Amino acid sequence: MGKQEEGRQEKECCSHKTKERSEKEYKDLIHRLNRIEGQIRGIKGMVEEERYCTDILVQVAAVNAALNSFNKKLLENHIKTCVVRDIRDGKEDTIDELMETLRKLMK
Repeated sequence: MGKQEEGRQEKECCSHKTKERSEKEYKDLIHRLNRIEGQIRGIKGMVEEERYCTDILVQVAAVNAALNSFNKKLLENHIKTCVVRDIRDGKEDTIDELMETLRKLMK
């Protein structure tokens, strides 16, 4: 089993959960993160080049929007897979975990 497959196996060990993702979901999330990483490098370059503050702030806002979009997609996938599965398995503490996650996201 390759490292990517190994890291994506669903298991629970020492209260550390992991999730196996479909290839499509995995590629989508990684693609989004790669774009965000590129945007961050671009902002760093702008600071190093002493670009104008508002130009940098506009790019930071774009990164924030991209991160929010990533969070929405990840949360949607989490609810449709992990939360639904756990509820079907009678693990009602998953709702408390989801509520705590939502509280953190809505700060």
